Amino acid sequence: MTDAVGSIDTPDAPDEATESKKKGRKGGKRGKKGPLGRLALFYRQIVAELRKVVWPTRSQLTTYTSVVIVFVVIMIALVTVLDYGFSQAVKAVFG
Repeated sequence: MTDAVGSIDTPDAPDEATESKKKGRKGGKRGKKGPLGRLALFYRQIVAELRKVVWPTRSQLTTYTSVVIVFVVIMIALVTVLDYGFSQAVKAVFG
């Protein structure tokens, strides 16, 4: 029987349950630690991920903040104009 292209059916792949029995482990690294150990691991992973972050410089942060503030002011002005126009149109139609 031929499968369609991109089929996810892989009959030759070993079953997950048989692989875990072969290894003799249950749950990997996290299965052997208590709640405090898992919490400490979680904290260490957070710190490791935060060290990978490329933090912006002060000038970049100032530029980004300025762009956001200008964009928000423009959007406020646009919504204000549209709201005023629609309110005048409703007053003209309904009196």
